Amino acid sequence: MSKARRTFTPEDRYSLVQEALRDGASDVCRKYNLSSSLLRKWKQKYLHNGKEGLKDSYPRVDPHLRALEEENERLKRIIAKQALEIEVKSELLKKTPIGPRKR
Repeated sequence: MSKARRTFTPEDRYSLVQEALRDGASDVCRKYNLSSSLLRKWKQKYLHNGKEGLKDSYPRVDPHLRALEEENERLKRIIAKQALEIEVKSELLKKTPIGPRKR
């Protein structure tokens, strides 16, 4: 049986910390199936920075936006490769004389 990873919004974290301060950490951990270390970490962040401390410390990137950025980079590489090929071909055309061939 695999457990799915749960995500908590800052509001959820705040309400759980408030409930832990009011009712006790062990009851809240048991009620919501949380580890005591996670609740303790949230509590320390809340007491140190207030509600702002419970926000995610890393920016979340939308998967759709990430896919678009990857496609954009791929297309930029393709365009750069084509531009290089065109430049090389034009340089070769400048160096080779165009005229009737001698047999």
